[in-house]
Amino acid sequence: MRNRVLKIFALPLAILTVLCSLAGAFQLKKTDVRSTMDEMLAYHVEYKEFSPLLAKRSLKIYVEQFDPEKFYLLSSEARPYLDPKEDRIRTVVQKYYKDDLSEYDALNQTIQKAILRSRSYRQEIERELVQSDAIPQIGMGESYLDYANSEKELKARLKNQLTRILMIEKRNGTLRSWTADQRKKLFELWERRFMRMENSYLSATGAGEHYLCMHTLKAMAKSLDAHTSYFSPEEAYEMRTSLEKQFEGIGVVLREGIDGVVIHDMIKGGPAERSGKIAPGDLLVEIDGRSMEGASYDDVLKSLQGAGTGRIQLGLRHFTSENDSQFYRVELKREKIVMQDDRVHYSFERYGDGIIGKLNLPSFYESGEGSSCEADLRAALRELKKQGDLVGLVLDMRENSGGFLNQAVKVAGLFVSSGVIVISKYAQGETQYLRDLDGKSYYQGPLVILTSKASASAAEIVAQALQDYGTGLVVGDDRTYGKGTIQYQTVTDTSAASFFKVTVGRYYTVSGRTTQIDGVRADIVVPTAYSALAIGERYLEYPLKSDRIPSAYVDPLTDVDPRNKPWFQKNYLPNLQKKLSLWTQMLTQLRENSAYRLKQNKDYSLFLNVLERDKKGDYFTPTAQENWGVDDLQMVEAVNILKDMTMLKPSAAKKVALLTN
Repeated sequence: MRNRVLKIFALPLAILTVLCSLAGAFQLKKTDVRSTMDEMLAYHVEYKEFSPLLAKRSLKIYVEQFDPEKFYLLSSEARPYLDPKEDRIRTVVQKYYKDDLSEYDALNQTIQKAILRSRSYRQEIERELVQSDAIPQIGMGESYLDYANSEKELKARLKNQLTRILMIEKRNGTLRSWTADQRKKLFELWERRFMRMENSYLSATGAGEHYLCMHTLKAMAKSLDAHTSYFSPEEAYEMRTSLEKQFEGIGVVLREGIDGVVIHDMIKGGPAERSGKIAPGDLLVEIDGRSMEGASYDDVLKSLQGAGTGRIQLGLRHFTSENDSQFYRVELKREKIVMQDDRVHYSFERYGDGIIGKLNLPSFYESGEGSSCEADLRAALRELKKQGDLVGLVLDMRENSGGFLNQAVKVAGLFVSSGVIVISKYAQGETQYLRDLDGKSYYQGPLVILTSKASASAAEIVAQALQDYGTGLVVGDDRTYGKGTIQYQTVTDTSAASFFKVTVGRYYTVSGRTTQIDGVRADIVVPTAYSALAIGERYLEYPLKSDRIPSAYVDPLTDVDPRNKPWFQKNYLPNLQKKLSLWTQMLTQLRENSAYRLKQNKDYSLFLNVLERDKKGDYFTPTAQENWGVDDLQMVEAVNILKDMTMLKPSAAKKVALLTN
């Protein structure tokens, strides 16, 4: 298993829809559910059989993955599955081993009735809202803790939801004009969006056995823990694209608008952008001579896949004004596109006789063709050093939700000489040490690792490993996301029979600490926009518990083949990274300086005031007087902390020398 790619996932990935060429028809059968689950259970770190506990969880998850916002089901309909009786649970388990999904089918039939009821209610409410020019005033942050007790209450929730849609779309300027016709078109668009999700449940009987199996597999997989998941081929493709930062296509990002499918954006450097003819907002009306007017979003995507030829012709309409537009055609060639915007970026600012570098690492990516975030970081460091003496460095991982485990090890290895970066512990107690072996670090000066509550998984490995070794200070929200588990995945295997990720173990850094639940604690707290949000492992259902193992600053080499130990003893052990205390010696002063600056900074005070309002659910758009400007406040403070580190370094180094003599 260790020879297969191990992937660490954290937050759900935000992936834009891109042109893709997926495999042919993929149809799940009921027998596939148990065979796929048995495979996941064989890997899982805790559960090895489908038990009553997992059956109970899976019924609850099936309900919640359909109706997370509680707009469809009544309490009387959801409760028997949210809190099922023991005899139903026993029946679910018994039927599982007979490839019988009738209990899930019964639940799905309840869902189908709720969908049809909701469509009827929406039709009535939308007619009312279309005919009225005034929008009823409602709160923007309303959510529901439980399901509606009556149809009257459910209908009121739907009206609030549809009213909120109108308010948001009007505020965002989506509608060309505030006419009844435009409002009608807007609701027709949203109905297509609702129906895209709903139709998979309406099809989940008879010939739609595939959808029943897919929803059941998703619920069963998620019952194992917060990060075990089953994916459709389309979802797997999108995740693979995100992980590898490349895909085959023409480089258009599409969005469904009220007039049809429009060009939302273009991938930088892709065929669409290079053509110089296509603009965001252009309406896609023709593909290879075939009209797309009135076509569904899914039909447009399928048409874009074409017949496997290398070229495709798009017909687009560019709007020059509200009433005028120009039609044009453009022919594009499909090719492999590298998503440059989602890769490492660097910048710098002058400081004294040198520079302070800023590295933005959005994820831990790699492809089978040699590109990776570690290679990009090495190149960025080389370029920064060409600009001047690199006296300080910020590694920005505030929005980094994870990626490949081996890339986390390599990235952390850029800042330590040699040593253990990650300790992986698996179901049977098997322990594996992942090491940096090259004996040198590529940067040894003042280092700030900028994090947030959204920094997760592989980003937490790097942050905590560098904190453990004392080579850098963690700055940002008081803690990171808190995901300390390892997933085995089949997503990057295009020939896999099914696509899933399953939790196979826990990871720890060299100190023996895990980031599970508690995350990485900041050395210096500088709140980000994520600090107001209730996000993190602790808020998920069924997270694995946190624990601790012995540290490995002195590498025991227990997992090394005896034949290779002589090399490790000669070339690796003498170069182990020592635990540094230089930066921690100055932490008290650094914290005081940072707190003083933030308190005196009017822009930061405004920012914190807005965060406080957000925590209370009082969402609003700041006025000109309340806006905190365009500066990246956390990056500005990270740079100021680095400046303090460079100035305090001589005295701290002298203090460390006195303590060690």
